[in-house]
Amino acid sequence: MKIEELEKEKNEGIENLPLEERRNFLKMGLAVTGVFLGGSVLSLTSVSHASNQSIPDTDIPTEGQYPYTKHYGMVMRQNRCVGCEKCVEACKQTNHVPDAHDAYRTAIQERRTTENGAEKREFRPVLCNHCNRPPCVRVCPTKATYKDPETGIVVMDYAKCIGCKTCMAACPYNARYFNAEKHAIDKCNFCIDTRLAEGQTETACAAACPARVRIFGNLKDKSTEIYRLLHTGDTKIWVLRPDTGALPNVFYMNA
Repeated sequence: MKIEELEKEKNEGIENLPLEERRNFLKMGLAVTGVFLGGSVLSLTSVSHASNQSIPDTDIPTEGQYPYTKHYGMVMRQNRCVGCEKCVEACKQTNHVPDAHDAYRTAIQERRTTENGAEKREFRPVLCNHCNRPPCVRVCPTKATYKDPETGIVVMDYAKCIGCKTCMAACPYNARYFNAEKHAIDKCNFCIDTRLAEGQTETACAAACPARVRIFGNLKDKSTEIYRLLHTGDTKIWVLRPDTGALPNVFYMNA
């Protein structure tokens, strides 16, 4: 099935998604299969699964489709998360996150429901989504927050930050906080300065997770685990807040 045919599919509000947003996911080898909760959850699957055909090489992302030398992202295998928060502690230690109650680079959300009289707990890891079209970058008056030209990671230049909190208001994921120690806004940066710069291949949170919930890697590299997860034929994948058009690079699966 060609991209044009996939775009014509209508399922649970897909027809209301911006055409450009669907095209961008298709360029990554992903097809939209459902829009739920008013657009707050987007269900995706690989193009090969949606079309019951193998993906032609021309439909799989290549280096020419990204402006970065590497294009980093993360997959959350949500059903594996038990809420132990070892990822949170590892992040705090590695990136010197303050102990203030509103300071975090990553967190674990918990939802409790009752099913057949029994309480059910569900955990969801959250962090900066390092969007392809980040609202925080667009609104920053001093260009203190920007996309790293080598990796596509959304990073902060603390020296330029004036603490106006405009980016905090613009972020659809509530992933930023004011760091009183730095007198600047702070956030997850995929450990670009504390681990990646030292030759490490995983973020602190991914390395610390005993259940391997978080899979971090280069979305362009076909040999990586994250690439395989995103392009496995029977894998259902979704992102948070697709309605914003920010095109996040953090994906969720298996919940």
